[in-house]
Amino acid sequence: FEAEHQKSQRAPAPEEPQNMIQARILRAAALLTVAAFTGVADLQLVSAQDAEIRAGTYDNGKMWTFDYPPVEFFQSEYGIEADEEWFERARLGALRLPNCTASFVSPNGLVMTNHHCARDAIAQVSQEGEHLLDRGFYTSSLDDERPAPMLWLDQLIAIDNVTEEVYAAMEGAQTIAERASARDEAISAIQERKLNEAGGEGSGHVVQVVSLYSGGRYSAYTFRRYSDVRIVMAPEIAMGHFGGDHDNFTYPRYALDMSFLRVYENGEPYQTDNFFKWSVEGAQEGDPVFVLGNPGSTNRLESVAQLEYRRDHSDRLILQFFRNRLAALRAAYKATGDDQVRTTMLRASNAEKLFTGRVKGLNDKNIMGRRADSERQFLAAIAADPELQAEYGTLIDDLAALQPQKAEYSDEFAVFIYPTPTWTSNVLERALTAHAMLRRAADGASDEEIGPMRSQLTSIVDGPASLDRSYLVGRIELAQQHLGDEPAVAGYMAGRSAAEVADDILANSVLASAERTAAAVEDGTLTMEDPAVSRVEALAELRANFQSAFVGLGAQEAELASKRGRAQYDVYGLSIPPDATFSLRIADGVVKGYDYNGTEAPPYTTFYGLYDHYYSYRGSDISEEWDLPERWRNPPAEFDLTTPVNFVSTNDIIGGNSGSPVVNKDLEVVGLVFDGNIESLPSAYIFTTDVNRAVSVDARGILESLDSMYDMDRLVLELTTGRLVRTEAEADAAMMSQ
Repeated sequence: FEAEHQKSQRAPAPEEPQNMIQARILRAAALLTVAAFTGVADLQLVSAQDAEIRAGTYDNGKMWTFDYPPVEFFQSEYGIEADEEWFERARLGALRLPNCTASFVSPNGLVMTNHHCARDAIAQVSQEGEHLLDRGFYTSSLDDERPAPMLWLDQLIAIDNVTEEVYAAMEGAQTIAERASARDEAISAIQERKLNEAGGEGSGHVVQVVSLYSGGRYSAYTFRRYSDVRIVMAPEIAMGHFGGDHDNFTYPRYALDMSFLRVYENGEPYQTDNFFKWSVEGAQEGDPVFVLGNPGSTNRLESVAQLEYRRDHSDRLILQFFRNRLAALRAAYKATGDDQVRTTMLRASNAEKLFTGRVKGLNDKNIMGRRADSERQFLAAIAADPELQAEYGTLIDDLAALQPQKAEYSDEFAVFIYPTPTWTSNVLERALTAHAMLRRAADGASDEEIGPMRSQLTSIVDGPASLDRSYLVGRIELAQQHLGDEPAVAGYMAGRSAAEVADDILANSVLASAERTAAAVEDGTLTMEDPAVSRVEALAELRANFQSAFVGLGAQEAELASKRGRAQYDVYGLSIPPDATFSLRIADGVVKGYDYNGTEAPPYTTFYGLYDHYYSYRGSDISEEWDLPERWRNPPAEFDLTTPVNFVSTNDIIGGNSGSPVVNKDLEVVGLVFDGNIESLPSAYIFTTDVNRAVSVDARGILESLDSMYDMDRLVLELTTGRLVRTEAEADAAMMSQ
């Protein structure tokens, strides 16, 4: 820090703008905060001139698109005939859930995904007293398969390159706003046209224009949407989430994170030729395997300066936020035992560990050094071509110059982050809606115009009181911590603690409960003087200024990011895949263990290890994380404990890949992705294969569990032969006759 401070005292060189020096000083100062916050004591500033660390060939990943499938690479790398037909079969067997990935695994519409991907749906369809998350859901006949109205599945059936059409629409646009508007209008028109070509609304199709290379390319994806989805089987949450929060993002693992759904059409199981057959033998160490899924989002095309902003500001503050939310959720679940609170708590726990890993990765000298070297190579390639230099020569500097401007709003970012119902107290959510409604009314809006806001306000239901209070206290603490010197914040705090302010709001605001809110709206007594509304009003100007400034900076950055994507494509073509966009990708890799913690992680774990964990942790304070359901505590004699249950591979995955099938070269299922190891968390910014691993449920473990532990011969028969029978009795008879 002292070295950077001394550098800042000199006058800026002509080629080094003042804001670049400011950015360096901000990074140096923030580094000390990050070190204290994350507990990483040996952090080092990474110089863009560091010549010791070199970029890897696949630092930008191996999430190949089906727009430009890597036919030749797969053939040369793995010796497989991955022709057009092979990629089409792979594409049509994969599916996308609203939050995850899935796949067809039988000709009868049977679908495989993770337990945690279907967890919310399982909780929703639980009837009075069932507690399906705890005891699992098992069907003995087709008639028992239960509709899940909140689920749908999308199958990518057509891809059209519409890049030139989108670019043509933006020609002549002079400003960022004009270009964005022209682009959005073009995309809407393309989606409407393609949907009409597919049969229009009501045809069971949806169309999405996907941006690749941050706008370097555009593709229109046409999906067939399956809306009649039913739950077939889900194990107990103790098995689906075995190891709990302690094992999340770790390996070796022993989780049975699986569930099975079924698509129906006209009241009967959907018949399809596009499914992945089941591999009884599974995959062996060193075998090539392929993950088909919808990775959510990566930022591998971001500049070093953008990654440093994430390290020092945004990602660090997001981590702080989720630690705050997680503490509140844990306390609320302990007090209530509410299943919905538990599922939200698991999401928060997942996010907290995710951002812990990302912040740590962004402070890793090797990772940031490789990113810096990749950027140097990119700039050298641009400089070597006069046309590219004229078009993109200042691009990286332009991106760097934006980061100090964004950093100026870090305090506001921390306070106003994630204002969504999942992470906001009910009373504050109502206050935000009420404030907007009262403002509109004061500006002369009609009752008809205010009606939807009034309905939205009165539709917010009550949650656990302890969680609501903890969420509210947490929000007030963030404002006090980051904006405590602002007159608006100091004014409503009036020397009180966050807990005192929250208790005052909950005691005196009509928005503290759904019942009181409805009454106040009905009799017209809701005013700006309400304690909850007045708090929102106090911060309204700060919030509006922050949103306006940040939206403007975001628009500039998005425009530069699009230019960065085009430059990447112009320099490297299709040799580097685009960032993840929650669109279908295929990622290649091999089954392989890795060195960790002074030893070696095996490529596979077995059910022996699962029982070892159960017995090893018994009696400890955290034993419930490795507890087993009753049926699992005394396995039947035929249950083969040597069967692999989880395995690791070098495939490139990230959030959104949950539920992705892992297939072999013959497109047979050998596994089911459910997690990455802790070393994989920086993969949002860089892909490596030394210790970064995808963690999957082994197809052999799934089959052994269904057969010996759950006695679901109906599913075993269908997975291994494709044959559908209506009842378990029919399945037993069929298997006896084999």
